[in-house]
Amino acid sequence: MQDLTPADALACDPQLAAAIRRAIDGKTKPLGALGRIEDLAARIAALKGTTEPSVETCELIIFAGDHGIAAQGVSAFPQAVTAQMALNFLAGGAAANVFARATGVDLKVVDTGIAEAIDHPDLIDRRMGPGTADSSQGPAMTPGTLAKAIAAGRALAEGSEAHALAFGEMGIANTASASLVIHKLSGLPLDLLTGRGTGLDDAGLTRKLAVLERAAARTGALTAEQALAEYGGFEIAMMAGAMIGAAGLRKVVLVDGFIATAAAMAARALEPGCEPAFVYCHRSAELGHRAALDHLGGQALLELDLRLGEGTGALLAWPLVKSAAAMLREMASFESAGVSGKL
Repeated sequence: MQDLTPADALACDPQLAAAIRRAIDGKTKPLGALGRIEDLAARIAALKGTTEPSVETCELIIFAGDHGIAAQGVSAFPQAVTAQMALNFLAGGAAANVFARATGVDLKVVDTGIAEAIDHPDLIDRRMGPGTADSSQGPAMTPGTLAKAIAAGRALAEGSEAHALAFGEMGIANTASASLVIHKLSGLPLDLLTGRGTGLDDAGLTRKLAVLERAAARTGALTAEQALAEYGGFEIAMMAGAMIGAAGLRKVVLVDGFIATAAAMAARALEPGCEPAFVYCHRSAELGHRAALDHLGGQALLELDLRLGEGTGALLAWPLVKSAAAMLREMASFESAGVSGKL
């Protein structure tokens, strides 16, 4: 199977689509009995270009980076937590580590630009700087730095041998960045996109919204590149690049929560052909995620009131993705099993 160039659409040709539908309907079950798992299996088969897709391995890449806008008090936690949590991932103690072990997923951690540089033999260094600039005052990063971040993410995805890639993030104030990026890309109002993040109280939420409105007022309509440079985080930009790179190789892209959805929205705008590779894994409790998914036309597999990030929702959805592909590849048909079909 030929790899896709970034600009290629992953559209399934009508003959393959018909073959996939026949394969699913011919399995030993009533028509439609597996519900949305059948739809998921059909999407994976179309992405892989075969009625017997193999999606056996998954890797989670967690991108960690800091945000200058944190100085405006938009988070309930101090910026030092980004470095501390990155070390926690590397030590295997976070929720993402637990879920990754439980689901058989390899986990990697990437420093995209943590304010406090850390040293660990397993940390992947792709630092763009000690955190972005304060986007309420000016651009978060230069266009040149943005291009480097996108390219770095794409290279990481292209270097993975896994059949599916999940992407997580860690960065104090990254819900603020995600809200601004989604606002500029979608036109959705900031009051619909601004949530409590790490647990802001009512006063903190009011302050956060005021900061974001002031930041957004600095610019008018923006392209995807401009929105990421003005308001994105290094981790969001790198994740968008990784999503594009993974889609170009026909890997299943497991889109996690609110911040990952901001990266997915940016990736779709940068390379419209990449979207069919995306599986929206869960709808988080973060205000704005529902609106963002509705704007994208994405139906999440799970709704568990998660608001953690780290790729946790993607990890929990991974068994569903793996099972959907296995159903197409391994489940007997009425003909092969000698089972009578519907009269």
